[in-house]
Amino acid sequence: MLAFFQLWSSCSVRFLRRGCRGLVGCLLLVAVESAPAQGQVPGRAGKPAAPVAKVPAVKLPAADPPAVRTKLAQAVSLASVFKDSEALAVYQDVLKTVPAHYLALWQAAVLSVKIGSRYSDETRKAAYFDVARQYADRALLIQPKGGESNYALALVLFNQATLLPAGARLQVFRDIRAHVYLGTEKRPDWPEAWQLRGRWQYRVAHYNVLERLYSKLVLGGVPSGGDSREAMANLEKAHQMAPQNIQFSYDLARMYIYQGRRKRAIALLREAEKIPPVTSEDLVVSRLCRALLPPLVRANARREKRLARQNPSVPPIMPATTPASVPTPRPVPSDTLSRKQ
Repeated sequence: MLAFFQLWSSCSVRFLRRGCRGLVGCLLLVAVESAPAQGQVPGRAGKPAAPVAKVPAVKLPAADPPAVRTKLAQAVSLASVFKDSEALAVYQDVLKTVPAHYLALWQAAVLSVKIGSRYSDETRKAAYFDVARQYADRALLIQPKGGESNYALALVLFNQATLLPAGARLQVFRDIRAHVYLGTEKRPDWPEAWQLRGRWQYRVAHYNVLERLYSKLVLGGVPSGGDSREAMANLEKAHQMAPQNIQFSYDLARMYIYQGRRKRAIALLREAEKIPPVTSEDLVVSRLCRALLPPLVRANARREKRLARQNPSVPPIMPATTPASVPTPRPVPSDTLSRKQ
């Protein structure tokens, strides 16, 4: 209750400064803060799931001094064996020598997000995300149209949004759009960029009523590009490019479930069962995939039985003395869409 009155007092100040429009925006902000976010791909309770950002093949700049190239090769080697903290320390050491090193900056941003997302404490999480934002901003200044710099900044913003209040979160989702699109346009060979674009598109496509109203009245409109089908297509592309990435399988399976494509989700989760976990994060995601599968299998079995009762494969044989026409059974739908979809 105290927090509500504090928020309301801040809204009153905004009203005195901006007039009626400010009051409308503040009222919507209060409503959005209290309303649950619908359509968001949920993670573990109390710990938002962050996108996995495994770096692509890195080409070391030829113009670097030999000592810097040695350190960069060491950092790439450490990151390839999932020693993210040690790799981040090496990149930070490179930045002490070459503060405007593009590769070290965007790599440091991505690794900071990965490390920070592992903490349950929001203070530590936010500290890593803030440092990552500084690295990503510096990389973007060096290459404003670079696929790596735009992906790194979009990744930072997407994770920072999970820690922000509703109004600021919606503004961040609006700002992410240009960066996720540039990331995939400049680096179409990077599956993590397609995954992030799909996650953002699905989240924006499922804004609830209050989020849409607040975005239209205060932020100038809902970001364009939010589409469930395109989001699933982008995640499918990421999964095809990296079929052994269990995080891609988990995200895509949940989207299939939300869209009523139960059979596709079951097939995908059964494939995910065969993926051996490599890191502790992979082990957690593997357990989540296994937890999703049994309820889907039971629900699909009930649906098949219901369809079998409604559409018997062999029509009943009518008595010869009864001049009745035998009804033609309807074909069983071949797709996996739910009735609602």
